[in-house]
Amino acid sequence: MSTQPHITDSHCHLDFPDFEGRIDEVVANAAEAGVMRMVTICTKLRNEPAVRAIAEAHAPIFYAAGTHPMSAASEPLASVEQLITLAKHPKFVGIGETGLDYHYTAESAQVQKTSLRIHIDAARETGLPLIIHARDADEDMARILREAYDQGAYTCVMHCFSSSAALARVALDMGFYLSMSGITAFPKSQALRDIFAAAPIDRILVETDAPYLAPPPHRGKRNEPAYTAHTARRAAETFGMDYSEFAAQLELNFDRLFAKAAAYELAA
Repeated sequence: MSTQPHITDSHCHLDFPDFEGRIDEVVANAAEAGVMRMVTICTKLRNEPAVRAIAEAHAPIFYAAGTHPMSAASEPLASVEQLITLAKHPKFVGIGETGLDYHYTAESAQVQKTSLRIHIDAARETGLPLIIHARDADEDMARILREAYDQGAYTCVMHCFSSSAALARVALDMGFYLSMSGITAFPKSQALRDIFAAAPIDRILVETDAPYLAPPPHRGKRNEPAYTAHTARRAAETFGMDYSEFAAQLELNFDRLFAKAAAYELAA
């Protein structure tokens, strides 16, 4: 058992080819670094059985599923009922990732918005947190999230948050969470760190988005859940906190938002 403070990688992609045949090693590396839990994210619902199998085979791994906005035009549109059915699995703990991405796929904006609203409805119905991907779509994202929230509250994490301070404020005003990825540990990311530093400490999560966005000292290499610890240590500095104290706060935050994962562990 690691003597490192325990934290959770709230967002990774362990079904991607980068990790084929390596899941046991990845889990062991993570545990050695103090990363005792991880949520692996299914981005195309046709891949849900494979992602579910990873979670079923490894005690520290939970999962979520949805249609990534960059795939919204090429994948069948999800239904609220389909997502609710998937959410009945004991280790299914979040809805998404979903959202809006106008950086590469602006031409599919309309279907992305439709898909996003479906996922919001499913999050509201299941009580599970919505997992949002937002890139170059701040105005539409803020408007849709707020309009939907006014129709009925739901919980949400802005995954790998790297958008504007204005979108951060909209999200935080609704009680949402902001997740810090390896980007926040890059030397030139001070403006982004400042956005996080202005957020309530009880609304912060950390993640890898593995295999992408490895933090220093692994930048440019394949990311993996163990490296969440590097991001979290840099984040503790951003908040002016001792790492052990910050890690404990991160765990409280994760357990509050991903309450189903916390309840599963208590029952295990």
